[in-house]
Amino acid sequence: MVPYDEANVHVLTHSLHYGLAVFEGMRVYRCVDGRSAIFRGREHIRRLIESGLILEMKIPYAQEELLKAAAEVVRVNRLAECYIRPIAFYGEGEMGLSARGNKVRVAIAAWPWGAYLGEDSVKLGVRLKTSSFVRFHPNSLMPHAKASGQYINSILAGYEARRNGYDEALLLDVQGYVAEGSGENIFIVRDGKVRTPPVNSILPGITRDAVMRMLHGAGIEVREELFPRDAVYISDEVFMTGTAAEVTPVREVDDRQIGSGRPGPITVKLQEMFQAALKGQDARYQEWLYYV
Repeated sequence: MVPYDEANVHVLTHSLHYGLAVFEGMRVYRCVDGRSAIFRGREHIRRLIESGLILEMKIPYAQEELLKAAAEVVRVNRLAECYIRPIAFYGEGEMGLSARGNKVRVAIAAWPWGAYLGEDSVKLGVRLKTSSFVRFHPNSLMPHAKASGQYINSILAGYEARRNGYDEALLLDVQGYVAEGSGENIFIVRDGKVRTPPVNSILPGITRDAVMRMLHGAGIEVREELFPRDAVYISDEVFMTGTAAEVTPVREVDDRQIGSGRPGPITVKLQEMFQAALKGQDARYQEWLYYV
């Protein structure tokens, strides 16, 4: 454990210069029995290790070690609910693109963090703008790795959207089909059926997977398929998912109102199911909770 003010790295840290790092975002919730639990912690740590594998970075700790360390950070900081950020990166040593001898370092931090897109976003919905920046091609960068440098794409898209008065960006893929938000997966609803883009050029979100399972469990059809942005405009409902964003309704896309302009019935039902799973109220999803 390192005090906040002493958690420093050298200015020649390789990943600071070249962006080759992998990270995760996990949330801890206080459950109905008073205990705190990491939501889908094992899946997040597994993805961290697999992101490293994709980028030829061998993380020097086992999955269970990292999960226990994350829980310990929460305990030591006495946080009932919080966000956890594990990151693996190359430290100082050699410089240059071909450097391979630098040590892989791992850090885990935790802090309280509220609604990602603002407190009103979950209740009222957000406004999206299709970005001029496209989601990168899977042969340019590998989208299944949650890699630090790849988020430049998302940051620029988010800057553009917010500069123009919107809450978040919607990115298309290189073919022009809907991909995802700058930090969230996207779903659309029409005639009671839910669609979401396949994992061709997007990060396979862990919350995305949880939501799809919940919808299937509720008897609601979910299809993974490509669709253009005009399919979003004529949707009855649109919502976004992510560890930070949780389940966030979308009320407007490219200045077009979605449905009634308020969170729709499937979105609201999903939010309720999701909160029940997070809080340990639904026995079907107890395996998703790693108690601190």
